[in-house]
Formats: sequence, C-alpha cells, structure tokens
Amino acid sequence: MEASNQSTVTEFVLLGLSAHPKLEKTFFVLILSMYLVILLGNGVLILVTVCDPCLHTPMYFFLGNLSFLDICYTTSSVPLVLDGFLTPRKTISFSGCAVQMFLSFAMGATECVLLGMMAFDRYVAICNPLRYPVVMSKAAYVPMAAGSWVAGGANSLVQISLAVQLPFCGDNVINHFICEILAVLKLACADISLNVISMGVANVIFLGVPVLFIFISYIFILTTILKIPSAEGRKKAFSTCSAHLTVVVIFYGTILFMYGKPKSKDPLGADKQDLSDKLISLFYGLLTPMLNPIIYSLRNKDVKTAVRSLMAQKCFSM
Repeated sequence: MEASNQSTVTEFVLLGLSAHPKLEKTFFVLILSMYLVILLGNGVLILVTVCDPCLHTPMYFFLGNLSFLDICYTTSSVPLVLDGFLTPRKTISFSGCAVQMFLSFAMGATECVLLGMMAFDRYVAICNPLRYPVVMSKAAYVPMAAGSWVAGGANSLVQISLAVQLPFCGDNVINHFICEILAVLKLACADISLNVISMGVANVIFLGVPVLFIFISYIFILTTILKIPSAEGRKKAFSTCSAHLTVVVIFYGTILFMYGKPKSKDPLGADKQDLSDKLISLFYGLLTPMLNPIIYSLRNKDVKTAVRSLMAQKCFSM
C-alpha cells in the first residue's frame, strides 16, 4: 500500500548553476565558445581525413573516428547544458535523461577502446613496419574501429538498462548540469548494489584494460625507438606516435584527477566542493575533444599539409 501511494518520477530537475545565477551567462559564453571550437576543429579533421588521399591510412581512419566520436560525445550533453543556463527551471524527461546517459556513456567507453586500438596501430607501425601493410589492412582496421563502437554501445546499453529499471519515487533533483549516471542512481529508492558492481566491472574492462594495453604497447614502442642508431631516425619514429601519446595522457590524466582527488571533510565546504566537482566534470567532457584536433594539427605534418591544401582549394574555388 505504501509503495502504491508513492508517485513515480516522470522528469528530473537539473540544478546546474541555479545557486549561482550570476555565473550562468559567463559560463554560457565560455561553454558555447569551447563547443564551437570542438565542432570546427574536429569537423576539419574529419574533412581532411576523408578528402585527402594521402590520409587514407589506418592511423588517420582511427583519427577520423575519434573526431566524430568527440563531436557526438559533446553534442549529447552540451546543448542541454547551454539550455540550462538560459532556462529558469531546468527539467528533462525520464526518457530524455535515459537517452542522454546512454549516448554519453557509449561515447566515453568507445573512446577508451578506440585509444587502445590506435596504440596497437602505432605499435605495429614502429615495431613491425614491414608487416604493417598486412597486419593493418583495411580488412583489419575497419572491424577494429567498428568493434570499438559496438563495445561502447553494448556496455552503455547494459548500464542504462539496469539504471532505468530502478524505481524513482522520491526526490527528482539532480545536482548536476546533465543526467550524470552516478547522480541519477543516488535518487533511486531501491538497492543499487547491482548497478555499482556492474559499473565497477565495466570500469575495469573499459578503463583498466585499455590503459594496461596502451602502457605495454608504448614500452615496446619506446624500446624499439631507443634501438634506432640515428637521432634523426629516433625523432621521426617518435613523432608518429607523440600526438596519440599526448591525447592519452590528457584523457586518462583528467579522469585520474577527477576521481582521484581527495574529498573535503569539512561540512561547511560541501557546497563549494559540489560546485567544483560539477564544473570539473563539465570541463573534462570538453577539454579532451577540444584539444584533440589542436594536438594532431600541431604535431603532425601530414595533417597540417592536408589542412593547408584544403584551405588553398577553398580559397581558389572562391
């Protein structure tokens, strides 16, 4: 009888910066600017990897996938965040929340796997260059990329399916800018042990395993590079993987900073820490997608040449 008297949650209220309305306009401009940079930078990378025949290689195929993934990842949440800065009452339907969580979770898991695939590509290119055309043929690298998307989507489907089956019959206020899955699970009026265990296993598979794989790959890569007799040869070999290594360090370094920083024990600072955690989480979702095209453009001669060629063609056609 008690359960039947409880109302079922049909929508969630996103707190965002409701407690700090003076900051909303400032962050609206900042987040919108970063989002436009992400769309432009990653869009250009996708365009050059498709249009330039010189970039029709496994490495740039993975890079095009990474850029498309970053656009999808940010688009799954940034418009909701921007709308929240302009709307007095920030609400999202239960189904809309589920879709947004699915997309964000899927893109995050896919990126972890894809970065591991890119590390394997660099390992084969540097450690087994003669076998590279055979090992990384189109019949191999296309299924590798597709498998990353399928794995990320399947993991997200499992996690979100478990989450939406929970009863939400009490508080419907999410202390976040978006439907962040941990913030949503806190609102469930049922035991979430299965969800926590499932997410723990997923973190090991999609965070731990790729990190270990990337780490081992780069041990072999660095060992091989150090054996190259000439300094010019070592520099050239390292330059082919430096952009990927930089992206990996930023991606996983930000994750470690987010979840590894100590929690404040001062109850008076709880509100400030909540705001800090929300902003860090928000900018984490924007930082890597914004920096990826910049890193690959600055540290890769092929990409810089392709971008210049594309711009020259556009100017000539005008």
